[in-house]
Amino acid sequence: MKFECIQLPFGQPITEAYINRSHSGVEALFGSHAAEGAHWGKRLNWLNSHADKRTSAEGLADALTQYNAVKNDHPAVHSSIDAIRAGAPVVVTGQQAGLWTGPLLVIHKAVTVISAARESADKLGTAVVPVFWIAGEDHDWDEANHAFVRSASVDGEGESTKLSRIAIKRPSGVRSSVSRTKLEPDVWAEALQRLSQELPDTEFKPDMLQQLEQAAEGAESLSDLFAASMSLLFGKYGLVLLDADDPVIRALEAPMFEQMIARNDELEAAYASAANAVQELGFKPAADVTPGSANLFMFDEGERVLLHKEEGRFKSRKKANSLSAAEMLDMAKNEPQLLSNNVLTRPIMQDYLLPVLAVVLGPGEIAYWSLTGRAFHVLGMEMPIVVPRMSYTLVEGTTEKYMAKFNLSFDDIAHRYADRREAWLKERDELGIEARFAEVKAQFRAIYQPVMDMAAGVQRGLLDLSEKNLQRIERELAYMEARTKDAHAHRFDTALSQMDWAALSIWPEGKPQERVLNMTDFWNRYGLSWVDKLLEAPFSSQGGHFIIRL
Repeated sequence: MKFECIQLPFGQPITEAYINRSHSGVEALFGSHAAEGAHWGKRLNWLNSHADKRTSAEGLADALTQYNAVKNDHPAVHSSIDAIRAGAPVVVTGQQAGLWTGPLLVIHKAVTVISAARESADKLGTAVVPVFWIAGEDHDWDEANHAFVRSASVDGEGESTKLSRIAIKRPSGVRSSVSRTKLEPDVWAEALQRLSQELPDTEFKPDMLQQLEQAAEGAESLSDLFAASMSLLFGKYGLVLLDADDPVIRALEAPMFEQMIARNDELEAAYASAANAVQELGFKPAADVTPGSANLFMFDEGERVLLHKEEGRFKSRKKANSLSAAEMLDMAKNEPQLLSNNVLTRPIMQDYLLPVLAVVLGPGEIAYWSLTGRAFHVLGMEMPIVVPRMSYTLVEGTTEKYMAKFNLSFDDIAHRYADRREAWLKERDELGIEARFAEVKAQFRAIYQPVMDMAAGVQRGLLDLSEKNLQRIERELAYMEARTKDAHAHRFDTALSQMDWAALSIWPEGKPQERVLNMTDFWNRYGLSWVDKLLEAPFSSQGGHFIIRL
């Protein structure tokens, strides 16, 4: 397997500034940097001397044991939890629970967190445990319910250039969290049947379908299936899983919910102050810091609703009822399962629950976290080290062959594929279709202009009519030109299909591969060896993107 390092656009200027250490003010928002070796030891010392700032290692290990024994039952995972019980720090990452793990970036996060835990353990001379935080409390069903795969060719020959979306419909009822949205067993069977239909037949397909079918047994929600799927891929590496919406975890979080409610105004001021600081540094805050936001959700009759403050009371924007601070504190203490965090308070809750040495984040998440440092300080906490996740583009042999055949680079496909495709066709246009039609259009306009002038001289109102008539004729010519070009392109269907296959594989729907394709696409073609090989790829605590040729 070959590796080539490239740089994709960051998408978030403040993330780029943090990773490249190009702005001291940005780095100050985080308080540390993954590339600074001394910061790792400093963070470990802080964790060891501030155990009172988080839940007990014993209680956490018990909760993790209970969950992983059902969802992620591997000897390596049990060893990891034993290490947490003994006081080991963790490197954590997380994502919402997508179908069969969702897009490939989830796999990349898991690979990064395992690699970061290994490297930090070597660096610090102590056990460090990788943890994956399943954001089961999220309620955006449409982001979690689907998987994209490249379809099998209809005729069984060559490669299809079709992307298929396999989705699970949300059951009727209130819009609750993904973990609380219960699904019937036949939903999994239908999704797997569709997956089987869409993917090409390979030597790995029967075993993959069987393992995914077994993973779905007993799964009552997308979060359950997500955990079982992640276990298939990463359980042997000791990756510990937790669901943020697990009632046992919620019970451990109760004291922090109480703090978040009691000191909510201070936290709100801290987020606003950080947003102002980000703006003063010349960047746009990644999240809206809304005045009066409690930055907490509540489950109201099963529906997850965002809370805001009004005249000293907590209420949702959809409901008329409201709760006093005292009532909210009572809920936090006695019914913490009715509460959950938003994007700004989740980092604090994660740090309270786990002994977080470092957190692995994507570009957008790093931008969000730039708003949280001052909120950590309100509660006497320090932000953990932020490690940018690694990312990869998997290039198969067939794809590489087609790229070479048409002289296409990665940048060509990612940034100018339509132009390169059109140019390739033009080079084969021995008839000069575009030039011929352009000539006809120009000649027709020249011939028609005197008629337009004459009509306008007869009656001024005929000028508009003649211009509309000209436009209609030009549209007909444009239609004929498009049909002629299509007919010409049809002569090169095989070549264009090969070219389109390369584009679909590397940059599907105009997006990076990792944001679209599902891991089952590659499992079906290569087994699980490609996942193992990702962990052999170079790792950097400052992130990076590697093209990996399978």
